[in-house]
Amino acid sequence: MSVPALFDGFIEHSKRVSSTCLITFENNRYSVPASFANRPISLQVYADKLVFVAEGNVITQHTRVFTRDHNSIGKTIYDWRHYLSVVQRKPGALRNGAPFLELPQCFKQCQKQLLKHPGGDREMVDVLALVLQHDEQKVEQAVKEALASGKISKQHIINCLSRLLDVPMPSPLKTPPALKLVEEPQANTGRYDYLREKKHVS
Repeated sequence: MSVPALFDGFIEHSKRVSSTCLITFENNRYSVPASFANRPISLQVYADKLVFVAEGNVITQHTRVFTRDHNSIGKTIYDWRHYLSVVQRKPGALRNGAPFLELPQCFKQCQKQLLKHPGGDREMVDVLALVLQHDEQKVEQAVKEALASGKISKQHIINCLSRLLDVPMPSPLKTPPALKLVEEPQANTGRYDYLREKKHVS
């Protein structure tokens, strides 16, 4: 007998996202994308993870956190990517925003350098927003390359990312024997004058 499909065992709850883009479950709080703030969603509780569903699509998921002491205030589990649309409107929130304390180390170094200059908040937000359009590992690699050069700026990071995303030139094709050129063309401009003679004009 063929192996049957794994049983998709979960308990489903209806939840409402808070204005701070958080869902509370078992005394802990989990972030969801900011576009779902103040909206109802479905929470699917598995033994090891929490899956958040809205409009028939999975919008995010978190590893389930267990808190032994139910009298504690619990933990807040953020995903900084969920708040990118917020900081695009309010770049200043990037400085002290709790979700951005968990940024990768290279992003933190980049932020430290950019905030030394006027408009650094906006530039850093634009750099983080690159992960919405490109592979996050590629963006991190571009940031690391810019940091290594000692000249950090949004435009430099975008240039580094563009080079990483460039498709390498394909190797030249080998001409099949059946298509081998038999008669080499001659660089003879006089042939055009020959074709222009009356006897060749229809």
